[in-house]
Amino acid sequence: MPVSTAIVILNWNGEKFLRKFLPTLISNTDAEIARICIIDNASTDGSVDFLSKQFPQIQLVRLDNNYGFAGGYNRGLKEIDAKYFMLLNSDVEVGKDWISPLVELMENEPTIGICGSKLLDYNNRGKFEYAGAAGGYIDKYGYPFCRGRLFESIEEDNGQHDSLSDCLWISGAALFIRSKLFFDVGGFDDDFFAHQEEIDLCWRVQNFGYRVVCEPKSTIYHVGGGALPKSNPFKTYLNFRNNLYLVLKNLPNKEVGRVLFVRFFLDMVAAVRMIFQGNFMECHAVFRAYGAFLKNKGKMKQKRLIVKRKPSSEIIGMYCGSIVFKHFIGKKKTSDEIFR
Repeated sequence: MPVSTAIVILNWNGEKFLRKFLPTLISNTDAEIARICIIDNASTDGSVDFLSKQFPQIQLVRLDNNYGFAGGYNRGLKEIDAKYFMLLNSDVEVGKDWISPLVELMENEPTIGICGSKLLDYNNRGKFEYAGAAGGYIDKYGYPFCRGRLFESIEEDNGQHDSLSDCLWISGAALFIRSKLFFDVGGFDDDFFAHQEEIDLCWRVQNFGYRVVCEPKSTIYHVGGGALPKSNPFKTYLNFRNNLYLVLKNLPNKEVGRVLFVRFFLDMVAAVRMIFQGNFMECHAVFRAYGAFLKNKGKMKQKRLIVKRKPSSEIIGMYCGSIVFKHFIGKKKTSDEIFR
């Protein structure tokens, strides 16, 4: 099998992760199948010097600024020639022979546009990892969840999600995509900067007629919070703002207004809950997110015009119920309980 895949790591001040995980990535990756490339988002921590001295064989694309996850990949991938891109976070440890199942799947299934690995927690290897677990979904109000994770409820990995499965999105921590398709659908949305841009991309890929799947034969262990820690007001701001962008851009006309109306009340309940938990900065981030959304609403509406949208009923991975009510009121803890 010829080298057709570029494993592309977007780096921003991640020298400690590169030192820790890059050697394992190299040793566990078949060089006849894939090569490793790194895009650097104008790091200031010595990452570039470390890579240049220790791994001169790795293609290094240096950007002049920190363009975030979305903008960094959009700019850097233009400099990398490959049939497939494997977008990989710097804070992951890959398992043995992790890349072959993904390449083989894409080679044999031309209807698949994006696939991804099963994500487990690096620090607790028996559990799924929050960012992507075993493939992502979204409910009718735009809230994302995964096979293996509902909000903060994370399942043990007992093989219950070891089957190949179609889903709506794959985590950007380990996202495998056909390179031509990436550019055909417009790449990531720069306005997202970071967080949930991969959901937007995967949704557009489905609208283009391709499948999105999780291949659990490929396993990686994700640290998580490499660029921003899990509890962080800026991360909260990005997640709430970008999720509103996601809904406005991609839902059909007859659904978007109703969903945004309901979302406002659900998000306000979440903000009040943050106050009672003493997370005042997180609460403020929710209101900032709504301010930014209202400011950029017109711009997002313009983007709706260029998105080919399918009805929600035709989008695989769109759950027709509310995971907020199922989880917090119905006390459902696992994705299997949600789908019963």
